Amino acid sequence: MSKLESQDILCYIDSLLKYSNYSRAAQSLYISQPYLTKVIKKIEIELGCELITRNKLPYRLTEQGKIYYQYLTSLENSYAKLIREISYVSDVGNKVLRIGILPSLGSYLTPLFLPAFVDLHPACTINLVEDLPEKNEKRLQNNELDFWIGQNSSSISPNLNAVSWGRHRYRAVIPRCCELYQKHVAVIPEETFDISTILNQRLILTSKGSAIRKQIDQLLSVYKIQPQIVMESNEIRTVLNLAQHNMGVTIVPESVHIEEHASEYNIYPLPIDKISLDYFIAHHGERKLTSVDHDLIHTFLNHGQQCAV
Repeated sequence: MSKLESQDILCYIDSLLKYSNYSRAAQSLYISQPYLTKVIKKIEIELGCELITRNKLPYRLTEQGKIYYQYLTSLENSYAKLIREISYVSDVGNKVLRIGILPSLGSYLTPLFLPAFVDLHPACTINLVEDLPEKNEKRLQNNELDFWIGQNSSSISPNLNAVSWGRHRYRAVIPRCCELYQKHVAVIPEETFDISTILNQRLILTSKGSAIRKQIDQLLSVYKIQPQIVMESNEIRTVLNLAQHNMGVTIVPESVHIEEHASEYNIYPLPIDKISLDYFIAHHGERKLTSVDHDLIHTFLNHGQQCAV
């Protein structure tokens, strides 16, 4: 049986179960009712059993029909795997890697390791898909991406394999307009303030949907804080620059470079046991990694090992 036939028959059975009526099912499939009846009858003759109960409504699969339906579904899954493997081999041959990443994350993270990877594989083309984490995760699951780079690997789907840099700190930027600001102090020592005190200030945050914002929102919920959010932005550099220019407190990963400027703002390391992140690179669990794939992962990890806490 061809892929097309198995797919068609699955659609035919699904429509019959949905409408419990041959005429309406055929109409929904844009085929004639006699043709639909003929196809189902032919299969039942070949198998020597009924697939669908027709003596009462709604239609249901017989026990034999359930086995046949599972068989068709397994064909569909096998075909999907075939397409993934063909796509995988084609990508290897063309030396193209599709990598998903959040735009604000990619702006400062990819320069740290991609140049080293391209030095190893100058003929390899990198296609960056810059989008929200949930969209890139779905693309990776659907084989529309080869890799996904993100933050907080503990929250990703279990059918994805990820390796990470390890735990990293966040830091708060406290400008002059904030009551917590300390004159002539570049970096305020950790544990000077409770994290709830920081979260009760006027805040400039990354937009909802970002990995950072998810963690901050979780802390706001834990401490039952109604935040004073002055502004939100999709770009982490934007919230950082606004905080540095005295608009409000923001929170950024320690991997984002912040120049010390005690006369304008303080830098305050947040406790890693309260809030932390790990940068990860993930691939589908069924992907067979090539030497090129391994080199990409290794260059990613090599930088991370220099920075991890």
